[in-house]
Amino acid sequence: MSRKHPIISVTGSSGAGTTTVKGIFDQIFRREGINAVSIEGDAFHRYDRAAMKEELARRQAAGDQTFSHFSYDANELKKLEEVFRVYGETGRGETRHYVHDDAEAAKWGTPPGKFTDWAPFEDNSDLLFYEGLHGAVVNDQVNLAKLADLKIGVVPVINLEWIQKIHRDKASRGYSTEAVTDTILRRMHAYAHCICPQFTQTDINFQRVPVVDTSNPFIARWIPTPDESLVVIRFRDPKGIDFPYLTAMIQGSWMSRANSIVIPGPRMDLAMQLILTPMILRLVNDARRA
Repeated sequence: MSRKHPIISVTGSSGAGTTTVKGIFDQIFRREGINAVSIEGDAFHRYDRAAMKEELARRQAAGDQTFSHFSYDANELKKLEEVFRVYGETGRGETRHYVHDDAEAAKWGTPPGKFTDWAPFEDNSDLLFYEGLHGAVVNDQVNLAKLADLKIGVVPVINLEWIQKIHRDKASRGYSTEAVTDTILRRMHAYAHCICPQFTQTDINFQRVPVVDTSNPFIARWIPTPDESLVVIRFRDPKGIDFPYLTAMIQGSWMSRANSIVIPGPRMDLAMQLILTPMILRLVNDARRA
């Protein structure tokens, strides 16, 4: 970790809502005048779309039914660790973009399913912001958790995550429920071994819990709304967290454990602003004084 060049890592799985969380961080950065460099987990996939299909077919032919984008070896984690390390030491680094669709292709000048070229970060940034699948990985090859100064987990309960993924992939990618179900099943091994362990490394977890029936996510016709959800916020180290202030400011909230607070779903934006803004300002102010 570097006091002068802090790193914030937001980690969640597909459909977890990390994109929405990134929007909240962007609001904080804009309001507080913070110049953040953002990198995306997709940029560190090992394969583009066509190559991933080929690799997936090769793995399945060899009897491996667990390979997916969740898997460690489907991603350039050593490269991501290098980006974290170099930024922490120098405030410099590089990234690229994975182009998902025609709109992004028009923006980046690269065909859908391909990567843009690697490009250097802008100079004089205040911090590095990562959002993706693997921002707190600790395994035999890499230790990303020790390089990030503030680690956030975004973790819906698993049935809700599946509902969100099924609806998103059907609506935006034209997949059938059966095709998305096959992807979910293929990802389960990596979900248990690569994704879930990261949430023991994070400093704060935000977990959305529906309060409506999600017992069969494969036939759910609607995604539970924020009004139909609670959010459990867990602090790894609750020392210094002003829980009375948070429960007073967030209507309908309460403490469920000594390190956890439960809030109504629609209050997640407010809660993140209240909790994260002083933490981010502390990182940035310490960096500017260094």
